[in-house]
Amino acid sequence: MSTAPASAPLYLVDASLYVFRAWHSMPDEFQDSQGWPVNAVHGFARFLLDLLERERPRHIAVAFDEALDSCFRHRIYPAYKANRDPAPDELRRQFAHCKALCAALGLDVLADREYEADDLIGTALHAGRGHGLRGVIVSADKDLSQLLLEHDEQWDYARNQRWGAAGVKARHGVHAHQIADYLALCGDAVDNIPGVSGIGTKSAAVLLSHFGSLDALLERIDEVPFLRLRGAATMAVRLREQRELALLFRQLTTIAVDVPLATARPGFTRGNADADMLGGLCDALRFGPMTRRRLLSAAGIETSSPSANEFA
Repeated sequence: MSTAPASAPLYLVDASLYVFRAWHSMPDEFQDSQGWPVNAVHGFARFLLDLLERERPRHIAVAFDEALDSCFRHRIYPAYKANRDPAPDELRRQFAHCKALCAALGLDVLADREYEADDLIGTALHAGRGHGLRGVIVSADKDLSQLLLEHDEQWDYARNQRWGAAGVKARHGVHAHQIADYLALCGDAVDNIPGVSGIGTKSAAVLLSHFGSLDALLERIDEVPFLRLRGAATMAVRLREQRELALLFRQLTTIAVDVPLATARPGFTRGNADADMLGGLCDALRFGPMTRRRLLSAAGIETSSPSANEFA
C-alpha cells in the first residue's frame, strides 16, 4: 500500500459547529426554492469555500452530528446532553443540505446515528495516520484536543488560532492526553457532565499534574489529603464516594477511534465533484452567481469569466 508523505495534512472538519454558528449569525432572509430557510447552508458554504480556497486540501473529511439524541453515550448516561433543545425542523433540513453540498464537492462525509462527530473525527484521524497523514482538526472544541499527537494540530478557524499537542497545556492547564480525565473530574457543562462534586478546573489540573491520570489518582486517593491544595481532604472523600461516577464520566469524555467508516475513501483523498448534483443544489438553495462560481471553481468545473455585476 502506498502512503502519503508524513507531512501531508488530513483536514477533519467539525461541520456541526460551523452550521450552528451560521444558523445563529446569518440573517433569515435566505430561502430555498420551496420557501424554507437556508441561512445556515449559505453561511456554512461560505466557510467551506474559504477553507477549500485557502488550503486546497487533498485529504479531507467533514463530520456531522446525527447522534445528538441516539449515540451510545445516552445509553450509559441518559442525562448526557439533556440540557440541549432538539434542533428545529428548519435546521435539520439545512444539515441535510450541508451534507449534500459536501458530497457534491467530492468530500468524504462522515455521519452516524451511534457515534458523534468527535468520534468520527477521532476514527478518521486514527485511520489517516496509517496512511502517513497528520491531522488538522478544524474546530474550537476542547474535547478534540485529546486526539492531538506530536505532528497534529487543531485550528479554531473563526479566530484563526492553531495549536499542536504541545500547546494544549497552555490553553487548558493539562496535557492533550489528559483532556478526557480532566473533563471527567471537573465536568463539562456543555455536555451536561457534572464531574466529581467539589472539583473545579484548577483542582482537576493540579490533581492530574501530580498523579498523571485519573486511574493513578483513584489508586492513590489516600495521598490526596496531603496535597497543598485547598479542600484536599474533602476532595479525597468525594473521590472515594464518586469513584464509579468518575469512571463513567470518562467513558463519556473519551473520544472513540474505532467507528466503522465503510463509505470513506482510503486516506480520505478528495474525490471528483458531481457537477449535476452541485448544479441542482445551487438552483434549489438559490445561491447567487458569485457563490455558484466559487462552488464550481472549488469543484474543478470550468466556468466562464464573471461579469462586473455578479455578486453572492
